[in-house]
Amino acid sequence: MGNSWITRAETSADIPAIRSVVAAAFDTPAEADLVDALRADTAWIAGLSVVTTDQAGKIVGHALLTRCHIGDTRALCLAPVAVLPEHQKTGAGSAAIRAALDVATDRGERFVTALGHPAYYPRFGFTRASTYGIGIGIDVPDEAMMALALDAGHPLPSGMVRYAAPFGI
Repeated sequence: MGNSWITRAETSADIPAIRSVVAAAFDTPAEADLVDALRADTAWIAGLSVVTTDQAGKIVGHALLTRCHIGDTRALCLAPVAVLPEHQKTGAGSAAIRAALDVATDRGERFVTALGHPAYYPRFGFTRASTYGIGIGIDVPDEAMMALALDAGHPLPSGMVRYAAPFGI
């Protein structure tokens, strides 16, 4: 089934479906509210909110990249990533993440951070951020804060990650 997923940038018509997917994927509406708040924030970058659809066009997954900084260096934050529960573990989330990272790379972005499950994100090239002197201002397990250099010619910078205001970090 993983090969049948279609990915594309969100459109304004997708907003209600994205909210439904994100709300269904998490225990509380906080992440869905976060996506809505980020959409209205200066950290939002058109084209870096990616949906995964099935062959009929139904949105089943979503991955979002927004602007953050590592120290004073521009970077992106991958969060949240959501898939409808009935489509989890089918490749729908991976498809959205890979598509979002591809668009970011094509646009010349260099660095991405992710705060998430340490067994999931390394498949996309993410590694432990602390290895590069990258930190975060909240208490999280060290292995959960990860970073990725999209361009091998530009190694990850060190510094504290500064997220967009809606994250509250």
